[in-house]
Amino acid sequence: MIGIVDYGMGNLRSVFNALVFLGFEATVVHQPDGLEACDRLILPGVGAYAHAMQNLHAKGFIPVLQELSAQGRPLLGICLGMQMFSTTGSEPVLCQGLNLIAGEVIPMQARPEMPLPHVGWNTVRLRSAHPLFSGVREGDVYFVHSYCFHPAVEADILCVSEYGGEFISGVAHGNVVGLQFHPEKSQNVGMRILENFCLWDGTC
Repeated sequence: MIGIVDYGMGNLRSVFNALVFLGFEATVVHQPDGLEACDRLILPGVGAYAHAMQNLHAKGFIPVLQELSAQGRPLLGICLGMQMFSTTGSEPVLCQGLNLIAGEVIPMQARPEMPLPHVGWNTVRLRSAHPLFSGVREGDVYFVHSYCFHPAVEADILCVSEYGGEFISGVAHGNVVGLQFHPEKSQNVGMRILENFCLWDGTC
């Protein structure tokens, strides 16, 4: 069972539909006590970092996500969900994140002629092999964001992309993986990544 965390912000339906299309059993989890029954967890997200963390705290998800992550439960963060894996974020004010992957989330540093947010299709380049990208051919994926994750440890960088300069488009640390792009909206490339996550045991 794949659990999709519902904390009031996120593209839950599109992620759920993608998993069902792939043939996996999925459920939207509205309360923290529903996470334990899930073999794998997805934290989606659209919106501001501080507001999202407030919602996670208000619904009691934070300690459970941290505990299950520490136990080795495979966990995927999508867009804002990935950003909340960090230690701190600054959108719109500085606040604490889940601290599952050490680092900070800061505004993108694109050139003045590059509009923000970064919206549309872009290519990712792997920094290191990972089971989520097994069998994934080179291709574009879909982004919508104006902030980006800067891991404290370079080894946690999974993939990078270019938009007026290089930015980190994926992070990974043990059983925790974050993607700045939306795999559920990224056609064949994204669907293969989601399928790989649903079959992944959390080890590399």
